[in-house]
Amino acid sequence: MNTKNRTSLATRVIHAGHEPDPATGAVVPPLYTATTYVQDGIGKNRGYDYSRSGNPTRQRVESCLADLENAEAAFVFPSGLSAASTMLATLKPGAKIVAHEDLYGGVYRLLAQVGPSMAGYDVELVDFSDAEALSAVAQGADLMWFETPSNPLLKIVDLQAVAQIARDVGAVTVCDSTFASPCGQLPLDHGIDVVMHSATKFLGGHSDLLGGVLSVSERAPEGLVGRVGYLQNALGAVMSPSDCALLLRSLRTLALRVERQTSSAASLAKTLSENANVYGISQVVYPGLEAHPGHAIAAQQMTNFGALISLRLEGGLDRVERVLTSTCLFHFAVSLGSVESLIQHPASLTHAAVTEEHREKISIGDDLIRLSVGCEDLDDLAADLDAALRTA
Repeated sequence: MNTKNRTSLATRVIHAGHEPDPATGAVVPPLYTATTYVQDGIGKNRGYDYSRSGNPTRQRVESCLADLENAEAAFVFPSGLSAASTMLATLKPGAKIVAHEDLYGGVYRLLAQVGPSMAGYDVELVDFSDAEALSAVAQGADLMWFETPSNPLLKIVDLQAVAQIARDVGAVTVCDSTFASPCGQLPLDHGIDVVMHSATKFLGGHSDLLGGVLSVSERAPEGLVGRVGYLQNALGAVMSPSDCALLLRSLRTLALRVERQTSSAASLAKTLSENANVYGISQVVYPGLEAHPGHAIAAQQMTNFGALISLRLEGGLDRVERVLTSTCLFHFAVSLGSVESLIQHPASLTHAAVTEEHREKISIGDDLIRLSVGCEDLDDLAADLDAALRTA
């Protein structure tokens, strides 16, 4: 895709896919809920026949997302896991998958448990932030799947290094960029083949939409775009027209929301780190802090450091629970990336599907909590955390 002389991403989130309706001039595109379309003759139609195979509203939001990711094509799905499942279906039975050891619990379950039992996938987990360790196990890989920043440990993976390792062994790369959003990083620009998002998070941004996205680079292996599109239709993994319209609407404020969220997160992380002893925090994990081992790489490949902060608390599980239930503005709930701030406990929620042995191996303990910073006033958020951490 030629990206020269294009408007900025902050402009394109508002205009891409939002061209005025040619029939009426409406600046908000109409929602097409029709499930079937009149045919003009045998083999003759106006681009649509059945809504699972194509829908004008879905076409608009997919066009917008492809534009934002600098992708050849984008596809939307009813959930992030259905997007992931469709991507796995592009593989042959018995394929070798090398995956990041720090993954969202649902994706871990899909890759490490469901995939091997249903399709005989050979799945190897490795720390993708360690390029040397990744290179050691990459030979023979068909697919390399990772997150950056990762969930929930916020590890940073060098996108260009992974892309090069994958090219050397002939593997397809998939980067789950949910924690960054297109406003935070553009993995395809660094040589990655496919970028995935849980649209439920930053893209939707209001905790009222379930969805997933796969965006495929024009430099991806030949035929991959067609294969993903074919499987989206063949598996029936399509986002409903109403959710497509809701997502398209939400994307128009993405840049504004992310700017506010990441700015507040950076300030809160600095405050929490500087007052860790006062707050009973043993570790503050945020890529924007210079102490973070991936800080330098994040500064090179990201346009901001994200809106997620992970904390390790002192005082045992009882204190952790008191903190989780003491905040007023940070709701104790799963998910992330929305306008409201959230606080959650990975070991018992998002990563409950991960085996206890693996959680221990990668240090997802009971002391770990994760903050998703929303769009509230920064001073109010700081006061909320201050009160909870001091009194719990």
